[in-house]
Amino acid sequence: MPSGNGARAQQKRERNLKKADAAGGAKSQLKTNEAAKTIICNVCRSSFLCTAKEPELRLHAENKHAAKKFEECFPAKA
Repeated sequence: MPSGNGARAQQKRERNLKKADAAGGAKSQLKTNEAAKTIICNVCRSSFLCTAKEPELRLHAENKHAAKKFEECFPAKA
């Protein structure tokens, strides 16, 4: 059985994985971020994080949908 740094690192990864599984499983940050995208533009269906502020949404509406009003893109935020 090798005892180099690579083997030690692999053993540590395996131990940490077992600990994470025992503590409720490893959670993917990507899945969490995707679930947090609750604001959706009604014109192009682009999704935004629930923490997006109105200036960011207005910027999207002005740049992507110049012919539309902000209220048409995001009626819940109007």
